[in-house]
Amino acid sequence: MTNKRKSRRRIWFVIALLLCGGLGAGTFFYFKKRQVVLTVQTEKAARRDITELVVANGRIQPVVQVVINPEVSGEIIELPVKEGQRVQKGDLLVKIKPDNYIASRNSAKANYNSAVAGKTLALANLKKAELEYKRATNLAASILISESQLLEAETSFEVMKASLETSVHQGEQAAAALAKAEDDLAKTTIVAPMSGIVTKLKSQRGERVVGTAMMAGTEIMTVADLEEMEARVDIGEVDVVLIRLGQVARLEVEAFRNRKFTGRVTEIANSSKSSGPSTGGSSSSSQQGMQEATKFEVKIRVEEKEVFRPGMSVTAEIETRYRTNVLSIPIQSVTTRLPKKPQDKTGGGALVAKANATSPPPATGKEPEKKEKPIEVAFTLNRDQVKMVPVKRGISDDTYVEITEGLAEGDEVISGGYKAINRELEDGKKVKVGPPEEKPEKPEKD
Repeated sequence: MTNKRKSRRRIWFVIALLLCGGLGAGTFFYFKKRQVVLTVQTEKAARRDITELVVANGRIQPVVQVVINPEVSGEIIELPVKEGQRVQKGDLLVKIKPDNYIASRNSAKANYNSAVAGKTLALANLKKAELEYKRATNLAASILISESQLLEAETSFEVMKASLETSVHQGEQAAAALAKAEDDLAKTTIVAPMSGIVTKLKSQRGERVVGTAMMAGTEIMTVADLEEMEARVDIGEVDVVLIRLGQVARLEVEAFRNRKFTGRVTEIANSSKSSGPSTGGSSSSSQQGMQEATKFEVKIRVEEKEVFRPGMSVTAEIETRYRTNVLSIPIQSVTTRLPKKPQDKTGGGALVAKANATSPPPATGKEPEKKEKPIEVAFTLNRDQVKMVPVKRGISDDTYVEITEGLAEGDEVISGGYKAINRELEDGKKVKVGPPEEKPEKPEKD
């Protein structure tokens, strides 16, 4: 009876062992079958010519334009030009009602004539006092007049000299006032300072305009020379250091989509558009200003002649650096990964790392270790596996990037897909080369 029980136990033990082995083998083959093999695309590293471009957006503006502001106030009585009209240098643009300025000129002229007459009278009185002083001096020498009479004649002569000097200054002051009144009267007539087109007209005949000598008055119109145009684009602080005077740029104007224009950099701003002293304001507005990207204005002279209009949108591609016959790969092939850490040979590295992660750092006074920075890598294909290779990059264009270290000519690198390169690929990962997978189209809803 005892032997039968032992035999049954052995049979059940063998059956259980076979079941566990079969289950383990099935699980192994099941997961091996379900292992995902990524589909990628490849391209070989080759030598190419690369031109680095800085792309910026802006507006087309005239190289020379003048904003017409009056220097005197009054009513516009003549405005013989219209927006879009061509004018020549010296043509009448605006006439301001001159009545008050004519009256001021006449008053200043009368004051000047009075000052001239006063100067003439003071000069005659001086001559008379001088003669009386000489006569008194001769009489005093012959002891025919007293000393007090001589002193009185001398004092009268000195007073007449001071009076003449005052009259001279009054005459100069009246002359300056007359010149100012005549200048104000002349400023009621505004003529074109240059030949060009009236690109903007903001005032109409009959309106009153304000003009001051200390600040800009009412903006009446803008006259621009549309023969010479330039693109004014905003470039970030990272790229502006690459810009140099004379660099070639390709311009795409929104109004001329089928054409590309050529330009050259003529001016680079020395300060950003957002720089300058703070004028106060709320904290939210100041925070918004701090978040704005720093931009520098760059001017690019357009070499072709075309019917541009001020304010047209333009996209500029400025050629900053150029390399010939350099090793390059597709720009999307370069990504970033954290550098590999050396593994613990004792097998307890994971436990130590876990313990260090959960326990606070020891109070030794030392600063915690800095986080490792990701490095730039590319993935090369070795049969059906990928190898992660650290690389150093140089300049790049829209398609390819220069590789200065890490790869050799002819190396087959992974060039797609985007998700695989940036997230899924790891060193030793199995892949297959094939066309990119097309996303199934969603059925249209009725």
